[in-house]
Amino acid sequence: MSVPPAAIRVLVCEDQALVRAGFVTILSAQPDMEVVGEAVDGRAAIRSAQELKPDVIVMDIRMPLLDGIEATRHLAGPGSPAPARILVVTTFNVDEYVYESLRAGASGFLLKDAPPPELINAVRTVARGESLLAPAVTRTLIGRFAERVRPSAAPASPERDRLKALTPREQEVLLLICEGLSNAEIAVELVISHETVKTYVSRILTKLDLRDRVQAVILAYRAGLAGDGDRA
Repeated sequence: MSVPPAAIRVLVCEDQALVRAGFVTILSAQPDMEVVGEAVDGRAAIRSAQELKPDVIVMDIRMPLLDGIEATRHLAGPGSPAPARILVVTTFNVDEYVYESLRAGASGFLLKDAPPPELINAVRTVARGESLLAPAVTRTLIGRFAERVRPSAAPASPERDRLKALTPREQEVLLLICEGLSNAEIAVELVISHETVKTYVSRILTKLDLRDRVQAVILAYRAGLAGDGDRA
């Protein structure tokens, strides 16, 4: 008799009581999830994360005492001994919060107006150790923050040199990641299996020595692989 997988332990960090209650209700109703704690500000989020060691932290950005970006940086940023898996869920999709939260170490970014199935899928995706970028967030990265990731005008750059390690097919997959496509959508686009896409993504991250898809998107734009001419 097979042993059922352990439930995904989730910590919900949100200062608005009504929104927090909604997240808790949605996630607790899933058979493979357990909400193990709640936090109403950034400092409480850090304390709770250290005590409870959840599999996934659902993090708001605007919270009192310490905002979600700083809390994320503390829990998942450079130097963190055991980086937490953090899904940032916020109403802000057109300003600096998007970029800074991802740079702080978040594994994914989702907007609060996303339907419940997207929130549930996002938590499962992050729990698997994968990254998640909604297409709207990807467009934000390449739109509002284009200046920050603008490729060098020089014919050679460290970023472009790194991409030489990828095969043409791997570069094609990376370009689709930059467009905000999920693994399933990439599989449909390239007419290959979902498992094959996962293999390509894993190879890309390994060859480029990157933590996740977020870093891959930023590197691709700095290298000039993706930009104004893509379909996003």
